[in-house]
Amino acid sequence: MLRASLLYLSHSKSARGLITRFPVARAVSSRFVAGETMGDVIRVIRELAARGLMSTADHLGENVASEADAARAADDYLRLLDQIAAAGVKSHVSLKLTQFGLDLGEAVALGHLRRVLERARAVGTFVRVDMEGAEYTDRTLALVRAARAAGYDNLGTVIQSYLYRSEADIAALIDEGVRVRLCKGAYKEPPDKAFPAKADVDANYVKLTGALLKAAQHTPAIYPAIATHDEKMIAAAKDFAAANQIPPASFEFQMLYGIRRELQETLAAQGYNVRVYVPYGTEWYPYFMRRLAERPANLWFFVSNFFKR
Repeated sequence: MLRASLLYLSHSKSARGLITRFPVARAVSSRFVAGETMGDVIRVIRELAARGLMSTADHLGENVASEADAARAADDYLRLLDQIAAAGVKSHVSLKLTQFGLDLGEAVALGHLRRVLERARAVGTFVRVDMEGAEYTDRTLALVRAARAAGYDNLGTVIQSYLYRSEADIAALIDEGVRVRLCKGAYKEPPDKAFPAKADVDANYVKLTGALLKAAQHTPAIYPAIATHDEKMIAAAKDFAAANQIPPASFEFQMLYGIRRELQETLAAQGYNVRVYVPYGTEWYPYFMRRLAERPANLWFFVSNFFKR
């Protein structure tokens, strides 16, 4: 019930107006968001690299209302890629297609995606197309495939283990050689599309992790990203890799900025590749609310700081 309420509030304009007025909300969100500027995200990428951690930078935003807004979002990514190159730091970028105008038409979003992929290829980095709610899954995968058909192989996508369809999606993406980030899923979905029970989501996560790791053993270009903060899921991935003699260099763990920082460093010290998802920008509210919905500890951190203001 609490998770559902927080996910509802992540889309509520009135709640957004209320919560973002409190300075403490912006201050607490800084635990999960690098800042509002490109300078902020470059600084964090440097700090993570010094701790042995890789990065993927995400300029926050989603569901733009006009083609002009979509063009501005893509332009922001072009500037981000230029800043990454100019700063001499190594980082992937992650983006949402609704930020590039997917609600306005697939052609709009694909055009901007191709602009970003072209610049990313020029500076030698990789683009991850994030997955959003289930209503966008087919369109997101279609545009990823369209971009690959146009000759861009420097992109991958995300699959969410709480969807029933994900096993079939992963099998298809493996066959196509598409790099996948596997996560559990952070949106509220109906029971006809997603497993309602956490135990079933977890079991599917373990199954899909095994499929991705096995594929990476035979096809190194698959290079899966196991995105979780759940130590049981991490242990399952490590155990499967060890049992099947899959080297740590064949995959990476991914975690969110500001969450389980000690675990990130522990995994890196053990010789695993660890990449941190680093969001930044002024559109931090929906992302922040989804992080509160994911773990009670995050919500308690916010509430305890709210009453200290």
